[in-house]
Amino acid sequence: MESLLANKIIWVPAAAWALAQVLKLAIASIREKRFMLSYLTTMGGMPSSHTALVCALATTIAVVEGLGSPLFAVAAFFALIVMYDAAGVRQTVGNQSVMLNRLLDELFKGKAKVNPEFEQRLRELIGHTNFQVIAGALVGIAFALIFTL
Repeated sequence: MESLLANKIIWVPAAAWALAQVLKLAIASIREKRFMLSYLTTMGGMPSSHTALVCALATTIAVVEGLGSPLFAVAAFFALIVMYDAAGVRQTVGNQSVMLNRLLDELFKGKAKVNPEFEQRLRELIGHTNFQVIAGALVGIAFALIFTL
């Protein structure tokens, strides 16, 4: 157990993810002017905690194993894929969810009885803006550098 806790490649990215989640909670609570505890477990939001985790992982591996290590190469490409997905694919899904929910609202506006299949709304906060991904990357990289150098 001691060696697991001493392994920076495990605990630094996990701690960077937790920090990003707490920052997301704080930012959402300030923006909404009420405590938004649900932001600790939701996808989307500012900053991207997925991005913070993978950037902290790649940065920690770079410091511990070196920039020339095969493990760093894998982590760097993994981070790029996660960031592309967070800002691209998942953002598109979130936008589509907003539009589908609006269509359902309009379709069933004024109708007393709605088919139960259509009462459930799609999650709209799924992806990230480019700014949220960049902020997550900066959180992860800075956190990893602080705790590994």
